[in-house]
Amino acid sequence: MKSQSNGAVDGRRKLKTRTVATASTEKAGPIMQLRLYIAGQTPKSLVALSNLKKICEAHLNGKYRIEVIDLVKTPQLAQGDQILAIPTLVRNLPTPMRKIIGDLSNTERVLVGLDLRPGEAR
Repeated sequence: MKSQSNGAVDGRRKLKTRTVATASTEKAGPIMQLRLYIAGQTPKSLVALSNLKKICEAHLNGKYRIEVIDLVKTPQLAQGDQILAIPTLVRNLPTPMRKIIGDLSNTERVLVGLDLRPGEAR
């Protein structure tokens, strides 16, 4: 696949990539890989993205990668992760895969869904 200048591949947009030093990544665990499926720039999609950024900054200490997939532009990408509702957050790594549907406004529910506990840093 050919990458475009903004980092997009087949309608996928990499929003933010955070990395840490290799040694600390190996000790503390893998980087959490997250996909947020949205439908355009709707208020609910924007709230979900904002909430996800806040949660990641507060609880993942920079060990995460968010990929935003706009299903208005590329609806065929919904099939890969079996997306039935939007916005939907999919955690691919670490396994097992987890899905959270909604605007991610309930921080405690999101932390439980991501296998994190409030105040716990990975």
